[in-house]
Amino acid sequence: MTETTHPHPQSLPPEPPDRAFEPYKPRSPEIRAALDALRRLRQDLFQDAFAYRPLPPMSMDRPFVRHLPVRWRQYAVWAPHLAVVAAGGAALLVSVTDRPQGEFGALVSGLFALAPVLLTLARPVAAFWLSLVGTWVGALLGSAWDEWPWAPGSFFSHLVVLTVVAVRTRPRTAAWMWVITGLYGFTALSLFGSGHYGNNVAPMLVASAISMLAASVRQIRREAEQTVTAQQTETAHERSRRTLLEERTTIARELHDVVAHHMSVVAIQAEAAPYRVENPPPELEKAFATIRENAVAALTELRRVLGVVRAEDYEAPDAPQPTLADLDGLLANVREAGLAVDKGVTGAVRELPQGVELSAYRIVQEALSNTLRHAPGAGARVEIGYVIGGLGLRVVNGPPPQPALIKPSPGAGHGITGMRERVSMLNGEMTAAATPEGGYEVTVFLPVPATPGEGDA
Repeated sequence: MTETTHPHPQSLPPEPPDRAFEPYKPRSPEIRAALDALRRLRQDLFQDAFAYRPLPPMSMDRPFVRHLPVRWRQYAVWAPHLAVVAAGGAALLVSVTDRPQGEFGALVSGLFALAPVLLTLARPVAAFWLSLVGTWVGALLGSAWDEWPWAPGSFFSHLVVLTVVAVRTRPRTAAWMWVITGLYGFTALSLFGSGHYGNNVAPMLVASAISMLAASVRQIRREAEQTVTAQQTETAHERSRRTLLEERTTIARELHDVVAHHMSVVAIQAEAAPYRVENPPPELEKAFATIRENAVAALTELRRVLGVVRAEDYEAPDAPQPTLADLDGLLANVREAGLAVDKGVTGAVRELPQGVELSAYRIVQEALSNTLRHAPGAGARVEIGYVIGGLGLRVVNGPPPQPALIKPSPGAGHGITGMRERVSMLNGEMTAAATPEGGYEVTVFLPVPATPGEGDA
C-alpha cells in the first residue's frame, strides 16, 4: 500500500494575486493629471454637447435697464440676444461679400457663418463644433488667394462663437475650445496650407485669446459679485437673527425675574397664612401646604428652564424691575443727555401687571434712545393713555435741526425689532413710521384684562 502525504497548508507557497480584478492605478502623478484632463475634456465638450441651454434675458436690476424708460425695459432685457443676432448678420455679410465664386458658394458659406452664431443662443457647445465644420466648409469653397484655414466670414464667425461661448460657459470649457481651435489651425496649416497665399492661425489665436480672456474675467467678476452679495445678505440675515435672539433672551431674563418674584411671594404667603388664623382646620392647613409646595415646585422648574438663558457673566439686578412709575427718572436722564422731552398722561392711572409695566417702560426707553441716536437736537413727547382694556403709548419726535450733520448710528439698527418682540409677546399692536414733518412716531397698544368693577360708572 502506498501512502500519500499532503503538505501542510502553511508550507505551500503563496499564490500570485489575481490582478484581473484590481482597479487600474496610474503609476505617476503625470499620468493621473493627463487622465483627469481628458476626463474633463470629455465632460465639457462631448457629454451633453447638444444640451438645450437657452440664453436667459437680462435682469431688470442691471444699470443698463434701470435707467431706461419703463416702456423700454421689457424690450431692453433682450439686448444680449439682439447683439448675438447682429453679430451673426455681420458674419453673414462678410462671408457673402467675400465669395468670388458664384452665388451658391456665397450662400452656403454665409449660412455656415450665420448658423453657429445663432446656435450659441440655445446650444453653446454644439455651436462651437458647428463653427469648426463651417470653417472647413468655408475653406473648401474659398480660393488659393484666401488666407488659410479661416476665410474672412468664417474667421469672424468663429471669433464671435468663441467669445459668446466663453461668456456662457465656465472658463475651463473656453480654454479647451481655444486649445482645440489652435490644434485645428496648425493641423490644417501643416497638411493643406501649402497652396495658399497666407495663414491666419496666429491672428485667430491671439484675437480669440484676448476676447475670451475678457469674457472670462467678466464672468468671474460677475460670479464673485453674486457670491459677495449672497454672503452679505446671509450675514445681514444672521445678524438680524442674532439681535432678535439677544432681545428675546433679555425679555426672558426680565420675565424670569418678574415671575420668580411673584412665585416667591405666593410661597411665603401660603406658608404664613395658617398662622394668621386661630385654630385653622386641618383641611385649610393642607390646602395652604399644597399651594406652597406647588409654588416652590413651579419656582424651581422656572429657574431650571429659564435659567439657561442667563449668560455666565450675567448678574441679576439688585433693584426691582422698572415700571411706569420710574418713567420720570428715565425722562430726567434723557433730558440731561440733551433731549427735550415732555410727558402727557390721560385716563385714570392704575397699577398694571408687572410684565406690561416693564414692557411699556422698555419700549419708551428704546424709542427715546433711537431719538438720541438718529435725531439729535430734536424734541420728543411721550404720551401714556390708560384706557379700558389696555394701555396706549405714543412716542414722537420732531425732525433734527441739522440733518446733514447727522452721522450714521453705530447701533445694530434693530431697536424697532426689540419693541415689536415685546408687543408681540403681550398680543399688542404697534406702528412705527416717519411723520410728515420729518420726525418719527412709535404708537403701541398693550391689552390688559379688565379687573372686576373697572369701567363702572
